[in-house]
Amino acid sequence: MSGFGSMLKDYLDYYKITQTDFADRLGISSKHMNEILNGTTNLSETLMLAISLITDIDVNLIFYVENKKRVNDYLESNFKTQQEIKKFLNSFYINEMVKRNWLKLKDKESNVQNALDLLDYLSVRDFNVLDNYLNKRILYKKNDGANLKKIYLWIKHCDKIIENKKIANYNSKNIDKLLAELKILRNKSFNEKELVELFNKYGIYLVIEDALSGTKVRGCMKVMGCNPVIYLTKYLKDKASFYYTLYHEISHVKSDYNQAKNKLITDDDSNNDILDTKSDKFALSEMISDDIWQQILNNYENKDKICQENNIPLCFMYSRLAYLGYIKYSSSDCQKHKELIY
Repeated sequence: MSGFGSMLKDYLDYYKITQTDFADRLGISSKHMNEILNGTTNLSETLMLAISLITDIDVNLIFYVENKKRVNDYLESNFKTQQEIKKFLNSFYINEMVKRNWLKLKDKESNVQNALDLLDYLSVRDFNVLDNYLNKRILYKKNDGANLKKIYLWIKHCDKIIENKKIANYNSKNIDKLLAELKILRNKSFNEKELVELFNKYGIYLVIEDALSGTKVRGCMKVMGCNPVIYLTKYLKDKASFYYTLYHEISHVKSDYNQAKNKLITDDDSNNDILDTKSDKFALSEMISDDIWQQILNNYENKDKICQENNIPLCFMYSRLAYLGYIKYSSSDCQKHKELIY
């Protein structure tokens, strides 16, 4: 694939401009000009802009053609066959993303175009930088090797959901107000829209969206501009587990805001990072405060009444009792009070 060089050659022939003359206009050598026309070198951004200025050819077209050449060169130099290229692209779960309308392919039959569409979705320059970027950007990843591609693909999808969405300015002093309102809202029937609006009211983006199949990520916290961002999956579909994850991410907003300006703080089922212990404690305490939990244990027969008097959903208590081994998850009480929200 020769890139923009062949198109430029046709342009020069049409307008009867010599290669030497055009090279002089660009301020480059005749040798460099010849390499450009024959596609043996890549155009710099400076030259792309200069050519567009001289010829009135849309710079976006030049960028697109040159980028297509670069991607084609990468694929051909790293893979022996089109089948191997297709297998590499499928490692980004293209089929599932297309099915979910996360990704739109301009030409399904073209591996090069699919690669371009994927890079555009990922918002990275090329595939060479991707692994290093993910390892630097995603924090608190799974100890046994999380599928960072899947996690990042989900995060990018959530990014697109809040793109251009306007919400209130964030003020960390208002977190306590959010938590107070959340204690009222959590006792109602689960309403995703109402929950999102509550967080937006206090300057926090909230997206609840299924991750790609097989991804055990539960949540992610980041900062966009000055606004905290919380992304939650529907991996666990009961109310108690959902709110535990939500409170966990709120803890990150409170304690890791500055760090999250440059990191994607993700949480999953296998995360045992010591730094997250504080988030676990925060989540448990916000669901049922330590003093009320002690009351429940000391006055076990009246545990339901204690929860009702303190606006605590019963599913929170029974889920915690099961988690700590006081009862079994399969017990009639635990199953009776389990609230599925998805």
